[in-house]
Amino acid sequence: MGVLVWLLIPLVAAVGGGLWGSWANRTRKVRGDGPELDGYARFREAMEKSRPGARGA
Repeated sequence: MGVLVWLLIPLVAAVGGGLWGSWANRTRKVRGDGPELDGYARFREAMEKSRPGARGA
């Protein structure tokens, strides 16, 4: 009987984790990659600008 109790612990943890995951994800809105890609484009533009007096590698 003790073995069954030890086997129930991971089962209960898995079910609880699944319920918590579905609850935590219930309000997540679908968001595109637009803001991240815009930020990356600004970063690339800033890194490609040549500064006056900068030495070449």
